[in-house]
Amino acid sequence: MTSYLLTFPVRKLAVKWKVMDYPELRKIHTQITPRMGGVSIFAGTVVGVLYLQPEIPHFWAVYLGATIIMITGLLDDRYQLRPLAKLSGQIVAAALLLFSGLLIENITIPLFGMIHLNLFFSALITFFWIIGITNAINLIDGLDGLATGVSTIALISITIMAFIDSQIAVVLLCFALIGSNLGFLIHNFFPAKIYMGDTGSLFLGYSVAVLSMLGLFKSLTFFSFVIPILVLAVPIFDTLFSIIRRLINKRPVMEADNQHIHYQLIATGFSHRTTVLIIYLFSAVFGALAILFSYTPFLLTLGITVFVVFILHLFAEMTGVVKGGKKPVIDTVKSTAKAVKKEKKQ
Repeated sequence: MTSYLLTFPVRKLAVKWKVMDYPELRKIHTQITPRMGGVSIFAGTVVGVLYLQPEIPHFWAVYLGATIIMITGLLDDRYQLRPLAKLSGQIVAAALLLFSGLLIENITIPLFGMIHLNLFFSALITFFWIIGITNAINLIDGLDGLATGVSTIALISITIMAFIDSQIAVVLLCFALIGSNLGFLIHNFFPAKIYMGDTGSLFLGYSVAVLSMLGLFKSLTFFSFVIPILVLAVPIFDTLFSIIRRLINKRPVMEADNQHIHYQLIATGFSHRTTVLIIYLFSAVFGALAILFSYTPFLLTLGITVFVVFILHLFAEMTGVVKGGKKPVIDTVKSTAKAVKKEKKQ
């Protein structure tokens, strides 16, 4: 409720400060739209945390890091920071967590078992996880309500697994973020009246990264390293495939393009709203698979693994990194559908 109500004055403030998102060739929207909506997501989360009062370790480091991330995003929305300046804010936030002792200390990899990391590798993996997920959510923020919904679905998956594992503090933190997201989503879903901007996408990416560390990497299940990746599969693999695609095409890795999965779906003819709902479905499927990986027998997980690989291949085709941009599975499905329709007409 707080984020929903705060979005009204934040929107007016964004217009007054001229923190606006302007249409351009690479973007889908055609209207000048206020950004900076992440301020209301951040404020709503803070109010939720103060009300629920979850007792988590490293609380002040997490809180200060989130504040630094939010301010970095806000400055970028207002002044269009250079990539290095924006990255610097993320590094400071990540460093706070590292120095507080919040680290990924163990990972469990199938067939290898649990691997205990020394301090160097623990800090390295933790650092890249925080920076990577923060930017992955930022990169997927390309359509109305997309990053808000995808991060909410990931948070719901984390909530379920944290609840099953009796990690109540993580559950309460997730509740605060989910409630804040949903309040903002009312304004942000297509057609959006306001965008979250980097203020919101960086804050959400950072928050999801931290909560996955608190709630998922602490798990001792056989697939504890796979589970966080599955929960965040859509932003992670969209980012990964973007990097691969740019390398294949010999383009700068940091160069923005319009070949992310959401742009590809729109290019195939889906509407803006339908595209967002399809990606929501992808996120929900991966979230459900993550939960199944955690609590099902090993033999059943093998079948799930095959299904996951198939979905990832489909995902890769949509983002243009399979066989020079060809789409064998999608083309087969389309031709089969056309054949079925033709038979029905006859």
